[in-house]
Amino acid sequence: MKFNLIKVAGFSGASAVMLGAMGAHALKGELSPELLESFETGVRYHLIHSVLLLVLAIMVKSETFNSKRLFLASKLLIAGIIFFSGSIYLLSTRHLIDAAFLKVLGPITPIGGILLVTSWCLIALSFNTKK
Repeated sequence: MKFNLIKVAGFSGASAVMLGAMGAHALKGELSPELLESFETGVRYHLIHSVLLLVLAIMVKSETFNSKRLFLASKLLIAGIIFFSGSIYLLSTRHLIDAAFLKVLGPITPIGGILLVTSWCLIALSFNTKK
């Protein structure tokens, strides 16, 4: 499945900024300091990896990198953002939406982290390899 990586990166970055603003303003008085810190961690990783998606969109066009490997890295990166940051967002705010059952998402966060690490490794292995 092909997708426009620049658009995905742009919308991912935009959503990270919006969620960051929500955390800084709307959630500041609603969450405990610990939960707010967790939410902010989700935002930070979301934003950093959104920028990385944009970089990958540029790199994938280069002859210097293995575009298939970079495209796979981008897919894993998107899944990692959703699993890692998404689960943190939901876990941090679950009591606000009366969804205690969302605690089952706890094990999803490290899976997202593994996907992010795998993406970075694929990027490292994509340099100067045959297409």
